[in-house]
Amino acid sequence: MSHCIHFGACGGCAVDERAAIDKSAALTAALQKAGFASPPVSQLVEIPLHSRRRVDLAAARIAGAIVLGLHRARSSEVVDMTECVLLEPRILALLPPLRALLRSLEAFRRAGSVIINFLDDGPDILFRLDAALTGPDRNKLIALARAHGILRISAAKLAGDSELVAMLAPPVITLAGIPVEPPPGAFLQASGAGEAAIIAAVLGGLPKLTAKSRIVELYAGIGTISFALARHARVEAYEMAADAVAAHELAIRRNNLAGRMSVATRDLARRPLKISEMSGAAALVLDPPYAGAGAQIKNLAASGVPRIIYVSCNPDALANDALLLNRAGYEVLAATPIDQFPYSENLESVVVFARASG
Repeated sequence: MSHCIHFGACGGCAVDERAAIDKSAALTAALQKAGFASPPVSQLVEIPLHSRRRVDLAAARIAGAIVLGLHRARSSEVVDMTECVLLEPRILALLPPLRALLRSLEAFRRAGSVIINFLDDGPDILFRLDAALTGPDRNKLIALARAHGILRISAAKLAGDSELVAMLAPPVITLAGIPVEPPPGAFLQASGAGEAAIIAAVLGGLPKLTAKSRIVELYAGIGTISFALARHARVEAYEMAADAVAAHELAIRRNNLAGRMSVATRDLARRPLKISEMSGAAALVLDPPYAGAGAQIKNLAASGVPRIIYVSCNPDALANDALLLNRAGYEVLAATPIDQFPYSENLESVVVFARASG
């Protein structure tokens, strides 16, 4: 029996046995491709099933019926989801009422998406629809929020800016003890356990620090790693998305952390951090997008920062970026594979690089 009735149709899973892909070997191979002959790869950290708290679901109206789920592999066809061993059960429970709602919305004509983040006290939902909301649509969204304890509902026409439709309570996620109000549809680590494993590996890779030590963090998002780092040194963070920076900055102010942390909006693809801007940092932490650090990695490799901690969700991109670090004289101190995406080829990892002695 398969682990899921949708296996073979839904593109979310690539294999039917969780252990079918050796993810520790995948991380080892990526680092060897970058020129590190015997990288110290630790035991795989397995994240529990039924713990994924974030999902971006595709929606389609086909012959009057609503289909809501993930795409078929390498296809635009949407596979209607009725079960998933990865998702938080409370997210799955929302799918039937979401289908009923979408069926009645005038703003949903043919295609859209539903992004669900399960925060500390409940779900936060962003609808991306292919027409403008009507008055009756807004009333239906408000009724959905009240009926199912949805903290916040926002809506946008396709890729446009979102508007707040309903908010029953502040949407909050706690990061290293700091409450943060993320923007609608914000990027979160897929699971709380995955986030904890990443942070543990990052903190474990830090060098000896003092109260005056400075950590530079790139692609910082809403502060997933930043607030944990701030317990150990001063943090100077950079992030491209202005709404994520606004949430990050608000949490810094509300928690009186301005003396320990700063965050700035910066598109690191178009305006990479300069070598001089990294000078004097005790460590640099980065969690780049799927494609890797791009234009930033050249300056990073040349920076001479003594410790670089790279959080990766793509072994191929990691291999490309790590090759430049290898050529610049860095060695791998530790590498932690984290199976945050079971049954798929995706791999989360944390790799600690240090300038080679001598």
